[in-house]
Amino acid sequence: MGSRNVVVFEDFFPAMVEKLGAEGFMKELSNGFQLLVDGDKGVITFESLKRNSALLGLKEMSDEEVVCMLREGDLDGDGALNEMEFCTLMLRLSSDLMNNSRNLLVEAILNFYALCQISIN
Repeated sequence: MGSRNVVVFEDFFPAMVEKLGAEGFMKELSNGFQLLVDGDKGVITFESLKRNSALLGLKEMSDEEVVCMLREGDLDGDGALNEMEFCTLMLRLSSDLMNNSRNLLVEAILNFYALCQISIN
């Protein structure tokens, strides 16, 4: 078997939360979602992730890796990632943040919901 490219995720999230605070961190995740979203559909699709993967420094991602990333975060089974699924996936990828910062995570989620309520009104 040939060598397989492996996507390596370097966990900068704990440092980002420390620097930006929970609310600022959630805004940054939202900005990340906006970079990857399919503008017509309002979700991250296979096509939009593949097209925009270079923005993440992952221009060499295989189709299989893109599909796996979508499957990992797709909680409602529609084959795409909405903003909440994207943010949840990003938080799950950060083992340090999940293991060491439970209070910050709760604060970030509460702030995210508050931001959603503000943008709806």
